[in-house]
Amino acid sequence: MTDESGQIEVRGLSKSFGTVKAVDNLTFSVPAGTITGFLGPNGAGKTTTLRCLLGLIGPTSGTATIGGRAYVDLPHPSSTVGAMLEASSFHPARSGRNHLRVYCTVNGFPNQRADEVLELVGLTKAARQKVRGYSMGMRQRLGLAAALLGDPRVLILDEPANGLDPEGIAWLRRFLRRMAEEGRTVLVSSHVLSEVEQTVDSVVIINRGTLVRQGSIAELAEHEGLTVLVRGPDLDRLASALPERATAQRQDATLRITGLSTEEVGHLAFTERIELHELATERSDLEKIFFALTGDSGGPVEHFGGEGADR
Repeated sequence: MTDESGQIEVRGLSKSFGTVKAVDNLTFSVPAGTITGFLGPNGAGKTTTLRCLLGLIGPTSGTATIGGRAYVDLPHPSSTVGAMLEASSFHPARSGRNHLRVYCTVNGFPNQRADEVLELVGLTKAARQKVRGYSMGMRQRLGLAAALLGDPRVLILDEPANGLDPEGIAWLRRFLRRMAEEGRTVLVSSHVLSEVEQTVDSVVIINRGTLVRQGSIAELAEHEGLTVLVRGPDLDRLASALPERATAQRQDATLRITGLSTEEVGHLAFTERIELHELATERSDLEKIFFALTGDSGGPVEHFGGEGADR
């Protein structure tokens, strides 16, 4: 069962660093019991927004609340919100278990909670191993374990899949889904768009500190339109017969048409007596939607959301 106590609300949030406005009147919400992807190119303002949400920096104006309260006003913040931002720091000579027990002592959690979260993230066998011997993926799991110590109803995760192998990424996907099914709110920032598409219920896309679009991937794809793929022996004649509201791009033996439905393209071909060999619909995936909405040139996905790149 979900409730509004886990809902994230960002309203009119702005944050400036001198003359640089990192976040500009940003508004969005994350319902409880859902997984929401928080996306944007480098410098979009994602990290600044998350830091405002977690009370690490104060906003210039506007609010960022969890369950209707600012983080600093939560009665038990470490039991309400679990966060993993950027790279976590670990003492290399401590074991994973002892690292977590330090957090337990600081926050008033029982020591056995360390072993419980190590099991949750699949690190039980490495509990006594010194962190200096952990791989990057193991460190990511340890950071997630620390975020889970207080059994929080809200999880805020920045690039949680970094360093995970394919099996680990699949595990993380299942784990986050289970968290949401338990009624928890999950806000996850990631640059791996193909993985986000398989994991989240909806996305919030920002650019230059402002909201570009929020919604499910299906809603965004519908909003951004669809592409009709056509193959046949007379594509040039079909392209010249298209109405002004449609555009066409020739790619070898395929004509990609936007602005018309498959039914409209099929009817046009029929009335113009143009032979078709294939007529299909291609909806935009998240990567294409992202590039279209942020105005990016479409370079490698790995370019986005790098650690420390976005203020």
